[in-house]
This record gives sequence, C-alpha cells and structure tokens, in this order.
Amino acid sequence: MQYTTDKQELYTLMTLQEDKLSSVIAPDLKTAFVTLELEGCQNLIIDLTDVKFADSSGLSGLLSGNRIFKEVGGWFILTGLSPYVSKLLAITQLNRVLNIADNVEEGVKAIQDAIKDKEQGETEQQ
Repeated sequence: MQYTTDKQELYTLMTLQEDKLSSVIAPDLKTAFVTLELEGCQNLIIDLTDVKFADSSGLSGLLSGNRIFKEVGGWFILTGLSPYVSKLLAITQLNRVLNIADNVEEGVKAIQDAIKDKEQGETEQQ
C-alpha cells in the first residue's frame, strides 16, 4: 500500500496513493491506522483524492480507522472523495457515520474548531 503522512501539531494528514481501496490493501490500511494511533496521532485526516474505487473491505478499513480514533477522543476525517466513493458512502449511509470534508483545509478547520470547542467547554466547567 502506498501512502504518505504529514504529521502536524494538531493532526496527521495521510494521503493514500492508491486508485482502489479494496480487500487487497484494507488490512494494510487498518495496520497503518493502528500504528499512527500508537505513535501518538489523535486526529487523522485521510486524503482519498487518488482513490477512484472502493469495495466493502475498503469501507470496513475506513470504519476501523474511525473507531480507532474515536476511542482515543480524536477525529477521523475523509477528504478528496471521488464521485464513485462519495456515492458509495451515501448508498451505504456511511456518510452519516464518517466525518467528511470537501478538502484538507476544511478537515483541518473542523479539527481546530472541535479542539477550540472542547477547550471552551472545559474552561466553562471550572
């Protein structure tokens, strides 16, 4: 599986460099998510711009990532969805479960806003 990561202070950007998100790469994708979380990544933005096709195994991999990062109180955001992948998420209603942003910048803003809201909530409780 080909991908790059760009670790920032508040998030890690993973860019998947594959055209198919299928059973061939799904196990490696799940392993990459676990590894990133163990390395201290709490918020992950995954850029799927290159992905043109996905199957049920690929979707399962994304759901695993979502679960992993939610369990640590973080965010898992998908960006760069092709029309096919976007339609597949809508048909399966996973677009209601997964966080989706139009682009990386919107994903970053969503994480920044969530952190700000969390900090304000903690301040108000004190």
